[in-house]
Amino acid sequence: MKKIVLGREELHKGALILVNEKYGITWDTPGELAAIGSNIKKRQDSVLLERQANALLERLLSEIDGWDGILPVSGWRSRQEQQSIWDESMRDNGPEYTRTYVALPGHSEHQTGLAIDLALRQEHIDFICPEFPDTGICGYFKERAADYGFVLRYPAGKENITGIGHEPWHFRYVGIPHARIMTDQNMTLEEYTDYIRQFDSPVHPYCVRVDGRAVCISYIAADSEQTAVWVNETAPYNISGNNVDGFVLTQWLHVEQNVQCSQQERFQSI
Repeated sequence: MKKIVLGREELHKGALILVNEKYGITWDTPGELAAIGSNIKKRQDSVLLERQANALLERLLSEIDGWDGILPVSGWRSRQEQQSIWDESMRDNGPEYTRTYVALPGHSEHQTGLAIDLALRQEHIDFICPEFPDTGICGYFKERAADYGFVLRYPAGKENITGIGHEPWHFRYVGIPHARIMTDQNMTLEEYTDYIRQFDSPVHPYCVRVDGRAVCISYIAADSEQTAVWVNETAPYNISGNNVDGFVLTQWLHVEQNVQCSQQERFQSI
């Protein structure tokens, strides 16, 4: 086993950070960003995403032949841009509309570089509320999104949990297998963050099978200054802060390895 020591600042980094009205962003510029569609003619130079999220979004759009029908509208935003959007919407649309569809500056997922607004490609596109239906190529995108690490971040019926109105155009990269678990169990990121806390030991994780491999997920509460996380160094792993109170360890193992789960019936294929 290998010991990883994480500083307090790592709590606010990673694909699983929760950003909402309660939990804001402690930094202004995320990690490395990439332009969506930089390798095709329909390049979107002004639309940026975190590099890993960008790579998987591009792969998804290519595999569903979605570039002609789907337009990336808004990705990473600076705090200043988010403030400008908030101010303009308050002026043009009023406070009720703005609080429903625009996150407070400093509390917007767009500032993480992990969120993307998409639109059905057409002549007129509303920047704040673009059309992205459940049918056609947009519906196909929604069906496949979780396989590439993306979730519909603000689903209908969950407004009281997310604090944001239903936004069928807003997708958030959380990674694999988390997107599939959240989608299959109809969880928002708020609900998933709470759910994973019960698996609070690497020896009693939440386990699923993905493409013939076991994925074990566990929660580690953050200490005041530094947090120690033990990982199996013979297998790939990822550690993400949750931006609240701890870290999520995701470890990929071979199915034949001895994997302990707190509830064996949770060890299922997704």
